[in-house]
Amino acid sequence: MGTCPVNIGAIRVQTAHMALFQKPARTPEEIAHGRPLDISPTEVATLDEDEWYRRVFRGDEVPQLTLRAVIMGSLLGFLLAFTNLYVGLKTGWGLGVAITACIVSFVLWNACLKVGLARTPLSILESNCLQSTASAAGYSTGSTMVSAAPALLLLSVTPQDPVGHQLPWPVLAVWIFFLAMLGVALAVPMKRNMINQERLRFPSGIAAAVTLQSLFNQGREAAAKAKALLYAALVAGVPPIIMDLPLRAGGAPGTRKGLVPDTSPIFNWLPVRGTDPKTGAAFSAADWNILLENKLVMIAAGALTGPRICLSMVVGGVLLCVWLGPAGLAAGAVHSPAHAWREIGVWVGAPMMIAEGLLGLAFQGRTIGRALRGLVARSGPQSHAAVEVPASWFAAGSLVATTGVLALGHLYFGIPWHLGLLAVFLTFFLSLVACRATGESDITPIGALGKVTQLVYGVLIPQNATANLMTASITANAAASSADLLTDLKSGYLLGAHPRRQFVAQFLGIFAGTVATVLGYRLLVPDATVLTGTSGSPATFPAPAAQAWLAAARVFQGGLQNLHPMARNCIFWGLGAGALLVVVELALPRYRKWLPSPTGLGLGFILPFFNPFSMLLGALVAWVWSRRSHAHADRYVVPVASGIIAGESIVSVAIALVNNLLLRR
Repeated sequence: MGTCPVNIGAIRVQTAHMALFQKPARTPEEIAHGRPLDISPTEVATLDEDEWYRRVFRGDEVPQLTLRAVIMGSLLGFLLAFTNLYVGLKTGWGLGVAITACIVSFVLWNACLKVGLARTPLSILESNCLQSTASAAGYSTGSTMVSAAPALLLLSVTPQDPVGHQLPWPVLAVWIFFLAMLGVALAVPMKRNMINQERLRFPSGIAAAVTLQSLFNQGREAAAKAKALLYAALVAGVPPIIMDLPLRAGGAPGTRKGLVPDTSPIFNWLPVRGTDPKTGAAFSAADWNILLENKLVMIAAGALTGPRICLSMVVGGVLLCVWLGPAGLAAGAVHSPAHAWREIGVWVGAPMMIAEGLLGLAFQGRTIGRALRGLVARSGPQSHAAVEVPASWFAAGSLVATTGVLALGHLYFGIPWHLGLLAVFLTFFLSLVACRATGESDITPIGALGKVTQLVYGVLIPQNATANLMTASITANAAASSADLLTDLKSGYLLGAHPRRQFVAQFLGIFAGTVATVLGYRLLVPDATVLTGTSGSPATFPAPAAQAWLAAARVFQGGLQNLHPMARNCIFWGLGAGALLVVVELALPRYRKWLPSPTGLGLGFILPFFNPFSMLLGALVAWVWSRRSHAHADRYVVPVASGIIAGESIVSVAIALVNNLLLRR
């Protein structure tokens, strides 16, 4: 539809009296006006701020923040929050949901149009607002639920109480809401500098904008991607039904189990080390968790992760099974080969990831410097500021969120008021670094930033492990929320969206995300046994991020002298190995793809072996697919993998609801 000249004076008047929701397009002319611009997102990314206002910004002439977009985005984000929680508890990673939301929402709305449930199509900017709401709900509220919350649960486990004690759900809900709100508010002063003026890439934001424009311009390709996602979700929803629903009698009287087991011991022909100290019998491969996982979600996660990290994870898992685990058994540091990953592996894997995160942060001195300088950068013309999110929103949001965080932290987690305020102050600067890193590399180092806070509070209040974990969650969750908002604002910027309206859409998504993550967490993790495993079955959710956080908190709480001597040695070996790999990567950047990833290697030590093995299978499938037809793989790997993750995760949460509320004896 060409370029859109804008009257800045009119914009000032409009935005000063901006209604919360706009009316969707009704007439054919209004609908046509909501089509994408002729200029591509990749070209927009090269324009300076003044030229963007002249050629791209669409003001209020195209509806974007409509009630229907927010409602559908909240519903979609509610479901996608389950997928991120499920994968996070499995792998420790959070997966961006913006592109999945773009594809699914486009198809669902078109289906509603065909059956008469919707009258007019969404504009491209409505779809952008929709994916912002869904992204806030599906991603920015989940960090605490895969790290601090399960770590606190594990901290409460004792031999007398193996199920542990959960945080009350109202406390979790309020905590998560205020942290997400804090992250959204902290992103306000960063947006103008990082997106408008410096034009940082935010690669996932560019990908979401390109995806949206291609969906609106190429209906046939959009339909093909949507079908691939839908079929993959339907297929992936079958394994949880036949594995998790108690449809047949179990081994013990009165017990029931699924029709098919979660894992298959097909590798017992492999020779492994170690013997049972009680019986003297040789261990099998299955005893060391060398199994084939029968579900598909980890395969899909591996397809999205890539071969380097997945292969590094398998190498770490092999080292645990053939070297570290047997040595731990002989030294008395490991009591069961099935639990070697959390009894000794965590003391190597977690320090490796901590060393990589902290050193990587230290070597990003230029990134940190640019982030700090950006706060005092020239703000630009006042007419432009009238369109941007005002500083008053930052002040109000920060004040409300900080007050809520400080009150809850003091009353429930025992964080002194002044140390809570220090945590929020530290979070602002660490979120600044996280957003800068995301803009430059598409990697948000929330784990490393959480470790910075853990180190600070390990010194300030070393005996309070609860305060250590929850202050770290302030940094991690707020940083994730800030980076997610800026990524979404980048996609909106490339499409000509109104930043204030997109900010509101992002904030509204927090409500659905809070409900979804708390509900999903309590359904998936009814007690600590699903995180630790039992004598008869492995851990359903290893929660590697929580294991790493818990390891650091325990060190500060009890001191190194209270650990097993082998665990103490492993900490130093893990720190040294992680630091060495980071230095080698920096010294030999050409060979980085051939070097083991410190994060991948570390995760291999703190996950049951069948998880990394499944991820490697997925990475190899995606690699072979790309080698055979790069264009075909580029088109379908993400929709297929996203569909598998969504299908299995959502069905698993539904089955957990049935098992915990309807079938519990």
